[in-house]
Amino acid sequence: MYSMFDLLFETPSYRPVYVISDSEMKELKKNQHQEELDEIKTQKVRLEDAFKAQLKHLEEREKEVKKELKFLSASKNK
Repeated sequence: MYSMFDLLFETPSYRPVYVISDSEMKELKKNQHQEELDEIKTQKVRLEDAFKAQLKHLEEREKEVKKELKFLSASKNK
């Protein structure tokens, strides 16, 4: 009869180990850092674009509200 412990002891608990040279490791780290830097730049551009779009929306809404307020103030004085 099988138990939970059979799975525990039959399944290898190790991960494969890869041996690479120092120069390969350095190149791998360089590539990882470059990918991270590229992603940071991409996110920064997207964030700036989103900020500009939100700012434009708020400025347009501000103009609309001021116009409505001016209209309401003018009609109240009549």
